[in-house]
Amino acid sequence: NLIVLMFDARVGLTADFYETCRWLRKYASPQKKKKKPEPQDDDDASLLGAGTEIDSAIATDTEEDGNETSPQKKKKKKKKKKKISRQPDQIQRVILLANKLEGQLDQYSDTVQDHLIEATRTGLGDVVPVSALHGEGVTDLCVAIDELQRELTKKHEEFERKEMEGKEGGYELQPKVVEKKEKPLQLAILGRINVGKSTLVNSLLKQERVITGPTPGLTRDAISIPWSYKGRPVQIVDTAGLRKKPSQRTDQDIEDMAVLDAMRAMKTADVAVMVLDARALHLQRHELGIARAVLDEGRALVVVANKMDLLGIDWDYTPQDFEDQVRGQLEEGFPLLRQTPIIAVSSLTGQCVDSILPVVFQARDRWQRQISTGLLNRWLSEVLIDQSPPMTNGRPTRIKYMIQTKGRPPTFLLFCNVNTLPESYLNFLTRQFQESFEFYGMPVRLVVKQSAPENPFSTVKRKKFVIGGRESRWQKRLFKWRNPKLAAKDEKHRRLKRSRRGRSKKKWG
Repeated sequence: NLIVLMFDARVGLTADFYETCRWLRKYASPQKKKKKPEPQDDDDASLLGAGTEIDSAIATDTEEDGNETSPQKKKKKKKKKKKISRQPDQIQRVILLANKLEGQLDQYSDTVQDHLIEATRTGLGDVVPVSALHGEGVTDLCVAIDELQRELTKKHEEFERKEMEGKEGGYELQPKVVEKKEKPLQLAILGRINVGKSTLVNSLLKQERVITGPTPGLTRDAISIPWSYKGRPVQIVDTAGLRKKPSQRTDQDIEDMAVLDAMRAMKTADVAVMVLDARALHLQRHELGIARAVLDEGRALVVVANKMDLLGIDWDYTPQDFEDQVRGQLEEGFPLLRQTPIIAVSSLTGQCVDSILPVVFQARDRWQRQISTGLLNRWLSEVLIDQSPPMTNGRPTRIKYMIQTKGRPPTFLLFCNVNTLPESYLNFLTRQFQESFEFYGMPVRLVVKQSAPENPFSTVKRKKFVIGGRESRWQKRLFKWRNPKLAAKDEKHRRLKRSRRGRSKKKWG
C-alpha cells in the first residue's frame, strides 16, 4: 500500500530518479494533489513538461466552451466522468523522502532548496526532509503512515457496511478463496560428465536456459531453475558431472566443490533423475555410486537413458531390451531398487522427453504417500500367515503391530517382543511391501522396536499367584533378606494367626 522513494538532497535528482517517478505515477496515486506550478522561464518549462505528466485514476474530458470563433469546428461530445474503482488493498501511496537534511529548513543552502522544488514537480506530492543518520524527520513519516492506515481502515469499514446493506456502488468485494498451494517438486538432475544433463534440461524447458556443448565439464555449479509443468510448480536443479568423491583436504579444487554442490542438491531433492549414456550399454562404476548415494539419502530414483539416437537400434535390439538390461544390472547391485522407472530418451531430438515429468510426479506421490495404520496391520497379518518370523534366542518372535512414522522417505515402525529381527526377514518384508504398495525405485525403511512387556497404561496391579515348591521357598528367603522389617511383620502376623487357630481347637476340642 505504501512506497517510500528516497533521494539524496545534496546530490539532487538524476535521470534514474525521473524514470522511477514516471513508472510510479502509472501505478500509484500522489500523496496530495496540487495545482500545476506556472513555469517562470524556458528551463522550468522544459523540466515541468518532463515531470508533470501525472497518470491519474480519474480520466475526465470536459467539453470546450461553445463560444468558438470558427464555425467549421464540430462540437465535441461531452463525456461523462469515468471513475476507475480500486479495491482498498490495491491503493498505493508514494512518499518522497529527501535524505541527509539535518537542522532547520531555513538553514539549507540554495542548491538543496532548488532540489526540493524540483522534487515537488514530479507529481508525487510533497517532500519529507529526513536525516537517516540522526533520526530527524522520522516523525513526519510516521504521521503520513498513520494517516494512510486510518484512510484504508475507514474505506474497509465503508465497503463492509455497503455490502451488508446490499447497496450498489462502491468497490466490489470478492470473497477470498484460500487455495492450498502445492509445494514445488524438487528435481535434481545427476549423472556422470558429458552424459547430456544440461541438454536434457533445455529440452524439458523448451528453451536454451543453460550452456551446453561437447566440451566436458561446462557446468560447474548447481543451477536451480523454477518452472511450471501443466500448472504444477517444479524446481529443476542442473548439477555438475560427478566423476569422483570429494577430497577431505582443506584446499579443495573446483571439481571437489562442484561434487559437493551436486550432493547438496541431491539431499534437498524429492526425486533424483540419474542420466545415463546409452552408448555405454551398461551401468558404470560412478553411476552405481550415485544410486547408492540416492538410496542412502532416502530419495526416489528415476533413471533416464540419454543419447538413444546414437545407439544402433534394430529389430533385434529395441529400447525395451535396453531398459530391461539396465534394470537387471541395477537390481543386481541394489535389490531395494526393484522395478525402478527407466526411460529411454534423446535430449537432442526431443524423443520421449515429454514422458519424464509424469513418471517423476508419480514417483514423488509414491514417495510421500501416507498409509493408514489399519491398512498396514491388515497387510502385516496376511504376510505373517504366509511367512512367520524366525525364532530369536530360542523364543518365538511376535510382531504385534505396525505404524508409519514419516513419509519422506517412507519409514515404518514394527513393534515386536524382541529388539532385532534377522536381516533376511526384513528384506523379505521390504520386498513384499514394495510389491503390495508399489514403492518402487525408493528405499523403504523398516525399524524394529521392542514393545513393553506389560501395558504401561494399565493402573491395575495384578496379584502374583505362588504355586509353591522350591522356587517359591527361595523367593521367600530373598524377600526376608531384602526386606527384614516387612518379613518380621509378616512373621508376627503369621504367629498370631497360628495362636488363634490353636485356641479355637482347644475350645471346640
